[in-house]
Amino acid sequence: MADVHTAIMDALRSVHDPCCQEKGISVVDMGLVRSVAVDGGEARVELLLTTGWCPFAAHLIGMISERVNSLPGVAGSSVEIVWDEPWTTDRLSDDARRKLRFLPHPKAVQRPQGGQP
Repeated sequence: MADVHTAIMDALRSVHDPCCQEKGISVVDMGLVRSVAVDGGEARVELLLTTGWCPFAAHLIGMISERVNSLPGVAGSSVEIVWDEPWTTDRLSDDARRKLRFLPHPKAVQRPQGGQP
């Protein structure tokens, strides 16, 4: 089932959190996918949300379920939001981190003459 697991993760790279769709950041790169398990053709995807108040949670679950169910080797799927682990920015991929950075990296900012701000 490793091939199906890989296929699911690859497929989820085309599913975007509506908040980050304009930047082209997938649910995988956002670190929203906590785990994927496959048992006898049944896939289970666990999601973390960036906030418990996410207005797109139901839509996100539907998009992920639809995408996973469209894959060969997947007979059905369940997508579950888990609450026992908080999402943090540590989960962002390097690519997502670059796309979301709106300020320059602190090392890229030159100090004024004399070293004082």
